[in-house]
Amino acid sequence: MSDDGGSAPGSPAKSAALVNFERMLASGRDSALLRYSIGNEYLKAHDWPAAVDALSHAVTLDPTYTAAWKLYASALEHAGRPADALEAYRRGIVAARHKGDRQAEKEMTVFARRIERALAGG
Repeated sequence: MSDDGGSAPGSPAKSAALVNFERMLASGRDSALLRYSIGNEYLKAHDWPAAVDALSHAVTLDPTYTAAWKLYASALEHAGRPADALEAYRRGIVAARHKGDRQAEKEMTVFARRIERALAGG
């Protein structure tokens, strides 16, 4: 068996993009964009914990990265962590507001309200 990024038995194979992104990370090239890209690939593969981890690093590296906040919150929601997702959306909304990213702010506000309603039981 070749070393294709080493997915565990029974888990979906890693995409070529994910393997390349992880090689870049392993070579010492780290950035919010790289972590975002890794998280996005894990989301596509439905590996919620790995997506959460990568996207958490992305927003830590660049707290103003509104697209990363949006994806991070989505990963948290998929991972069954709605309260954490709500907090991530709220932090993303603040970041979007500071950057003047009105579209991201509107989208995250809609998603946050949906979670608030669900957590409130209705």
